Amino acid sequence: MAHYMVLERFRAGHSAHVYARFHEKGRLLPEGLHYIDSWLSANDDVCYQLMETEVPETFDSWIANWDDLVEFEIIELKEKPTGR
Repeated sequence: MAHYMVLERFRAGHSAHVYARFHEKGRLLPEGLHYIDSWLSANDDVCYQLMETEVPETFDSWIANWDDLVEFEIIELKEKPTGR
């Protein structure tokens, strides 16, 4: 399963709306997209999420649930090199 680092940049003035939607509806992940862990920037304006999926297109429906409040950057990660 491929791993991805997702950068969620909260649109200006919308961080409270992001948290409200999350508390009301959860992550709104489609089937096949799995959350692993996340971290917030010191300014609480960027969320870094580690996720995994076998079907990268699952990001499309997830992003559609949030793109009014968040700008996304999705980076596919390589596997760790062996021997380290």
